[in-house]
Amino acid sequence: MTDNPLRGFTVDRAQIRTIGHTLQRPECILAEPDGTLWAADARGGVTRIAPDGTQRFIGQTADVRFGQAAAAQDAASVEQKFTTGTLPNGLAFAANGDILISNFGTDCLEVMTREGDSRVLVDRIDGQPIGKVNFVLRDRKDRIWITVSTRINPWTTAAASRVQDGYIAVLERGVPRVVAEGFFFTNEIRLDAREEWLYIVETTGPHITRMRLHEGARGVELTDREVFGPAHLGGFPDGIAFDAFGNLWCTLVMVDQLIALTPEGERLLLLDDGNPQASQALLAHMAAGTVTAEAMMAARGTLAPWMASITFGGPDLRTVYIGSLMGTTIPFFRSPVAGLPMVHWK
Repeated sequence: MTDNPLRGFTVDRAQIRTIGHTLQRPECILAEPDGTLWAADARGGVTRIAPDGTQRFIGQTADVRFGQAAAAQDAASVEQKFTTGTLPNGLAFAANGDILISNFGTDCLEVMTREGDSRVLVDRIDGQPIGKVNFVLRDRKDRIWITVSTRINPWTTAAASRVQDGYIAVLERGVPRVVAEGFFFTNEIRLDAREEWLYIVETTGPHITRMRLHEGARGVELTDREVFGPAHLGGFPDGIAFDAFGNLWCTLVMVDQLIALTPEGERLLLLDDGNPQASQALLAHMAAGTVTAEAMMAARGTLAPWMASITFGGPDLRTVYIGSLMGTTIPFFRSPVAGLPMVHWK
């Protein structure tokens, strides 16, 4: 096998640059081939950053002509949904270029045009509220995958106590259904290059699992669940992305490390921006089941506080962007290997 390009590689802090300014919670970032970036924004929408660095916030506004919410609510109440409590989290491009939003505030999967018109795609599954929807991913067959971290309210209880009620749903032929459940705070998911395996972040696991895609009578199913890589990653995994070699890059939120898991599951440390003492205290609290908000807030780095996601971009897919929960800008650096092209990369 060809030598892994990440062996011996660590991120040179002196080479890290930033793009964007005064961003609010740029948790997830989408990159387009022309250099345009789209970042989730806590003000209730996304911020578009042009290749020349100019940026524009695009807020969600209600489009009441479509969607489940429109069928049951009047225009005023739907408009309120998108102006109070909205918190865009995971993002993906729909087939037509619109932006799919897993909204951590409204507990809905939404779709937004590039001008901001928004509607609800999914807010209930099997008659029940969807729960704390976290991430969204579209595959080559135009199926939409959704992760739900927990159904517990407040969600912070699940995050602090290792509740195992997260699940994965798929929107196939317009019908949402649960395909796997029983996860420790389900977070980001990614498909491998052949779309044979779905890799699943279990933030409070704290590990990554994977499941094999199988075409069943009802549509796609997930089978053969197994832990991929170490059973404890040494921090709390949040965002993941594959490179072209098959390494799975992963952010560890709060301890603020960037790691990669080789195709064989070996853990490689690429960047450590955490506070060692605060990180160790947080890990000890998690192991003991005594996590507090104070312990969580104390653990953070300075480059991208509470590292949350990884995005490959640039014309050669070798520019790596880091999303975060507390940052106001987006750090980026060059990788020795290109990222795996996402389904929208054409």
